[in-house]
Amino acid sequence: MAEKRDYYEVLEVAKDASAEEIKKAYRKKAIQYHPDKNPGNKEAEEKFKEAAEAYEVLSDPQKRKMYDQFGFSGPQGAGGFSAGGMDLNDIMSHLSDLFGGDLFGDGGGFSSFFGGTSAGGRRPMRRGSDMRIRVKLTLNEILTGTEKKVKIKKYVPCQHCHGTGAEGNSGTETCPTCKGRGVIIRTQRTILGQMQTQMPCPDCHGEGEIIKNKCKECGGEGVVKGEEIVTLNIPAGVAEGMQLQMSGKGNAAPRGGINGDLLVLIEEEEHPDFIRDGRDLIHNLLLSVPTATLGGDVEVPTLNGKVNIKIPAGTQPGKILRLRGKGLPELHGYGTGDLLINVSVYIPEHLNKEERDLMEKLREADGTKPTESSKKSIFDNFKNLFR
Repeated sequence: MAEKRDYYEVLEVAKDASAEEIKKAYRKKAIQYHPDKNPGNKEAEEKFKEAAEAYEVLSDPQKRKMYDQFGFSGPQGAGGFSAGGMDLNDIMSHLSDLFGGDLFGDGGGFSSFFGGTSAGGRRPMRRGSDMRIRVKLTLNEILTGTEKKVKIKKYVPCQHCHGTGAEGNSGTETCPTCKGRGVIIRTQRTILGQMQTQMPCPDCHGEGEIIKNKCKECGGEGVVKGEEIVTLNIPAGVAEGMQLQMSGKGNAAPRGGINGDLLVLIEEEEHPDFIRDGRDLIHNLLLSVPTATLGGDVEVPTLNGKVNIKIPAGTQPGKILRLRGKGLPELHGYGTGDLLINVSVYIPEHLNKEERDLMEKLREADGTKPTESSKKSIFDNFKNLFR
């Protein structure tokens, strides 16, 4: 399989190109490599599909943002960025909608550009709508990646007619209104003379064919309301707000078209011990005054279980201890974040008489009083919080 080229390189545009510049570049490539202009040329056909894939991503602000950040892999639960399963028919139908039926600018419209607008030619392919769901994950699931099975209510192919929309073996027949072309031409008289406009046939909706006897279960649509259990393979390292895409798992399309996609929005459950900061995790460790003063071993939690760490004598509040590699993995990348332990010191609020006497003695001891150097060090750490 040939290595994928950068989408900006495919369309020959800069990475900061505007939406209009990307559209113009795609139009140019579509004209250059269109199969009707390059009959039998497999290389031109592949470049035609490549340009369509690049435009599908770069014309969508959300997909473009993800591509700019993650490259081809993207946070895509089903194999990264792709042309979404589009074949030549789907790409051509998409071009017809995009450029208003006149890609070549010669007034000829798509009747010659697409076989789909002439009898016996390609029929425009319908596409099911996309669906969006939310999935909540724990930090432990994000650490390792997880598989979840969800039941989704969606449009599914009609079992009675097997998605054809026709009752029994009645099948389809050529649309009598458009004679199978899928479009009708209307002529209007204007002050500039007669003008012709081309529009999809209202009876067959541009398909060129109509169903003889519509299915009694789906009314000829080929789809009905149903449900499906979908397996979501969530990669490790995802984050709140990311959107994964599962191609073909959205609503089924009428009469055997292309299924829509399932978009999975990631949400994170709050953890009792950690705050997430990118790949790093932050834990607040509360020490007693004696432990912070004298040092010692303490137990701290990680996502993989508890570990013991050594607290140096004289540890000040606000000190950050780092456990490398105890954070979260990079999505589709290498490396793992760290666990940052923020030290806090608990000051007792209620003391008995014996404890108060001990504190009184400590208050008078020279070793418990801050020095000028310690004041400066602590103040510098305090200032860093605001930088």
